[in-house]
Amino acid sequence: MMTPKQTEKPKVVSLIVACRNEGKYIEDVLKSLLSQDYHHERFEILVIDGRSEDSTVSIIKQMQLQYSNIRFLDNPLKTATHAFNIGIQNAVGDFIFIIGSHCEYPKNYISKLVSSAQEFNASVAGGVLLTAIKKNNSVSNAIKKVLSNKIGVGNSSFRTGVNEIKEVDTVPYGCYKKDVFEKYGLFNELLIRNQDIEFNKRIVNNKGKIIIVPDVIVTYYARESLKEVIRNNYENGFWNPLTVFYTSSFKSISLRHYIPMMFIMFIIIFSLLSFLSIYFFIALVSISLLYLLIIGLVSYSIKDGSTKWLQLLKTFLSVHFSYGIGSLVGTYKAITLKIRGSKHKS
Repeated sequence: MMTPKQTEKPKVVSLIVACRNEGKYIEDVLKSLLSQDYHHERFEILVIDGRSEDSTVSIIKQMQLQYSNIRFLDNPLKTATHAFNIGIQNAVGDFIFIIGSHCEYPKNYISKLVSSAQEFNASVAGGVLLTAIKKNNSVSNAIKKVLSNKIGVGNSSFRTGVNEIKEVDTVPYGCYKKDVFEKYGLFNELLIRNQDIEFNKRIVNNKGKIIIVPDVIVTYYARESLKEVIRNNYENGFWNPLTVFYTSSFKSISLRHYIPMMFIMFIIIFSLLSFLSIYFFIALVSISLLYLLIIGLVSYSIKDGSTKWLQLLKTFLSVHFSYGIGSLVGTYKAITLKIRGSKHKS
């Protein structure tokens, strides 16, 4: 058990909200931040918008009329990474939070993470992610269940949950001490995805401490169609090898991020080798059937009246294969960039 240190109350907290075309979610996000049990005069909300083309900006402007601690900043380059860095460079807080625009935050989000970061002398503190949906139907409920399951998303502590405060390698939507950005730099602007994972790994690899706080539960609203989930997972997978390429370090992401790609590679390689030997074919069929058996049993164990077994099975397959294929394509992209000697954004 870690021993806490005496806390010191910070002067100001800055909350950085990166958004683009989030008219469906932005009002709920801001309302959950404005309902915090932290003194309102002690925190600011910096909303950095990437030239939204929907109702996002008008919603933000309207809320600014009611709340003086909301600041609006323009992000002409439109990516979340640039938004984070714009926010950090304009923030006045002693603690800086990176806020997701698809989330709602508990009332103790600011107070508990700030106090925990101080008590345990952590560079970063974060909470547990609870996957939710806005609309209830068989597809969206299947997505919710799969994205909340270890077999669906791996063994990240922030997804699977913890029983006590402990050190981890990354957290979502973390609370960062401001001097962290002076010690380790800003988010890598070459990265469209994985920028938070890479930055957190940079901290840990340089002996910084990241902790997860179990009683801070952030609600994340998942995408609600398989098409959106496939696209999102493909892009996340695609950026894994590119993250390694742009940072020139295999330590920039964790081994667990490669497992779906390794499985896809196994299927491709053993499918080709099956033409040479029946043993490769037997191995291919055996592993594939074992995989289907595992996700089939898991699907059966988590099904209920809100969704069907076949829909859950289909969702598991969609999540795993889109992520793995994305990583494989990203590896090809990284290799071609390496051959050309280029490190420009893809």
